[in-house]
Amino acid sequence: MKDKYQVILRPHITEKSTMLREQNKYSFVVSRDATKIDIRRAAEELFEIQGSIIHVRTMQVMGKVKGRMNRYQRGRRPHWKKAVITVKEGTRIPVFESI
Repeated sequence: MKDKYQVILRPHITEKSTMLREQNKYSFVVSRDATKIDIRRAAEELFEIQGSIIHVRTMQVMGKVKGRMNRYQRGRRPHWKKAVITVKEGTRIPVFESI
């Protein structure tokens, strides 16, 4: 298993992810080569919530094509991977509590 800090990179905070917190779902940006099992283990260790994770759902997000890099070429943002972790009722992840 990879290091837990290399699997879960940062919380993904948007309006939609803020609304999902009411349903006990938390969103994270994760390493592109991380599996659902790696993400579950890293979250349990990192946030000390052993046995509280119900689901781990992942999705590949394609990078957007943006403006121009120079006169003729278009630039592209990098592709990334997002994970939505569902936890049991009453379980909180402290990273999101201060937001």
